[in-house]
Amino acid sequence: MPSLPALELVRGWLYQSGLRPGGRLPPERELCAILGMSRGVLRKALTVLEAEGAIHRKVGKGTFLGEAIAVAGASSESWTFLADRTSPHQAMTARFVLEPELTAMAAIHATPRHLNHLKDLTQQMRAATSWSSYEELDFAFHTEIAEAAGNTLLSELHWLVNKVRVSVVWERLDVPEGGPPADYHSFAEHEAIVRALERRDSAGAKAAMRAHLKSVRATFLPEDVD
Repeated sequence: MPSLPALELVRGWLYQSGLRPGGRLPPERELCAILGMSRGVLRKALTVLEAEGAIHRKVGKGTFLGEAIAVAGASSESWTFLADRTSPHQAMTARFVLEPELTAMAAIHATPRHLNHLKDLTQQMRAATSWSSYEELDFAFHTEIAEAAGNTLLSELHWLVNKVRVSVVWERLDVPEGGPPADYHSFAEHEAIVRALERRDSAGAKAAMRAHLKSVRATFLPEDVD
């Protein structure tokens, strides 16, 4: 996965490109030259942006700007302001309020494309060789669930919460060298969420997300655990 600066570089280019939703992006080779990055890094960044709804791809036709980019662009101007004023505890509380409900909604509204992408992301997370790669895949996973809930306003609100929590939690962590261990708790928890979504089990999906968030809180914010 690309580093966060690489991802934000691509995102920033989209905001400044002048393209309207539905507009076609330049070919990958040309975009690589514009942004000064390899095709592999660009493709990984585009995968994350596709999960966010900022772009969409059509086989044989190219990559196009998505409808979500206009709202996400506005959010990008405020998330850094909010991150400076948000504690890790507050970010975690916001996740508990929002994400279980979105996951319950996703169990009803998720399309086969959403479910297939979520399964693919769980596999990629298990194969992550660095914490930065894992974090970007994790961001994409939770973003995909929010998108699958089928409510644009809530999805964009989640995007904002997700960006803030990355800044106030992940970027302040002193993680060990290498990637997550093979028995990292989130792997199985993410897979349990996907299984509940596939069963269209709203209550089970909501419970699985809450269980996951509790584990995350216990791991990264043990002082918050009652």
